[in-house]
Amino acid sequence: MDGSLSSFVVGATYLASIILFALMVIMKRRPVGVSLAWLVLLFALPFAGFICYLLFGSRRLGSKRLKRIAKLYPDYEQWSEHLSRVIYDSEPESHPVVSHSGIYRLAEHTMAIPALPGNKLELYHQSDDIIAGLLADIEGARKSLVLEFYIWEPVGRIRELAMAVIAAAKRGVHCLIILDAVGSRSFLKSPWRKRFNEAGIRVTESMPVGLLRMLVERIDIRNHRKVMVVDDAVAWTGSFNLVDPEFFRQGAQIGQWVDAMVRIEGVAAHVLGVVVQWDQALETGEGLPSFNRTYELPVSLHTKDKMADVHVLPSGPGLDREVLHQVLLAAIYESQEELLMSTPYFIPDESLLTALKSAAMRGVCVKLLVPEKNDSRMVHHASRAYYEELLACGVEIHQFRGGLLHTKCALVDRVTALFGTVNLDMRSVWLNFELTLVVYDEVFGQTIAALMDSYLAKAEPVVGHQWKKRPFHRKLLENTMQLLSPLL
Repeated sequence: MDGSLSSFVVGATYLASIILFALMVIMKRRPVGVSLAWLVLLFALPFAGFICYLLFGSRRLGSKRLKRIAKLYPDYEQWSEHLSRVIYDSEPESHPVVSHSGIYRLAEHTMAIPALPGNKLELYHQSDDIIAGLLADIEGARKSLVLEFYIWEPVGRIRELAMAVIAAAKRGVHCLIILDAVGSRSFLKSPWRKRFNEAGIRVTESMPVGLLRMLVERIDIRNHRKVMVVDDAVAWTGSFNLVDPEFFRQGAQIGQWVDAMVRIEGVAAHVLGVVVQWDQALETGEGLPSFNRTYELPVSLHTKDKMADVHVLPSGPGLDREVLHQVLLAAIYESQEELLMSTPYFIPDESLLTALKSAAMRGVCVKLLVPEKNDSRMVHHASRAYYEELLACGVEIHQFRGGLLHTKCALVDRVTALFGTVNLDMRSVWLNFELTLVVYDEVFGQTIAALMDSYLAKAEPVVGHQWKKRPFHRKLLENTMQLLSPLL
């Protein structure tokens, strides 16, 4: 009797647990594919599924971060309103005439940050030039230096950059460093952190992980932003981590990483600095200095020279995560002649997949650039499961053979560019802390187009009829990985 009772209790507890977790999945109202993937995992492997769902199945930032967001947001709104007044008082007709007004209106109406006029943009796409440019601006810093990166490995030329940051601190520059706890684990555990602290540089660890944190926070939310801001006037952002490509992950046999960064002078630099300060406040609970001071427009905005209008679009689990997804969809649907997209990781959801196929079927020249070899085997196979249906609809897929193409960009009709840290996978779009610049400028668009054309010159197109002939075992592996793609 006791054994039967024990079995009944165990069985009832097991069934109740399954029902409870199923209800949790259903009530979250995620995309259908994501919910179904979790339900299949929970029913197929109950114990492992429960553990995985607790660790990775929610967007838990932790109660402390949520309380800090609630406390910071009123000041954030006040800062945004002040910035809008400063811009519009100086430029009463600052709303530009843009080629893709749908993208502009969506970003303007859904973001707390207004469109930012008067920005000078320079594109850098050679690693040596990027490192040299970052180094020159660090050495020129006089008041403040802000760096937020996913990965920092002070090896090769990046060691010189780290020494320049220490030198800046010693000459009185206020330095703020934020590094992702997982991506920059080696830096944070190395003597470099102590050297920075000894120089008076505070290094903030973003999204730290640990056994106890797993109980209250989702441990795979990462800070994937890459930003440097100098004196609140000059900023850099893009796909480049603080690594020397000659040394970084060479054992993976995928070639050197190929990246691009944009250097910004203007109002957008100030906004990028505020984004980084917000991330520090999220981890430390401290206030943001920029919220408590009056901002003055840079002199360049008053020169009336031809400069770029920009929307700065930060995204992440603590923000309105829908906006980035909606802007990507708007960019695809508003394309008229050509859509060029570059991403190292391609795992779209159904809405993005449908948008890409629809664009190609209505006559838009859609070109998707991906690396031939990838550092993630699961992503490598999962992404290829989408190729056949894309090719059938007229989407061109080009596999880059000059290394791991890491540049993240979408260019609409060679005029409007979405450029930044966001990959075309659901982790970037829905989960990680990311940063995107939406640039409305034909000159910059043509610059990005030239870069994309140079990538295409080093890429091999995927031919539809040949792709269909790939072996059955590859198709099986790709489709199996695709089933897991909502969870990647």
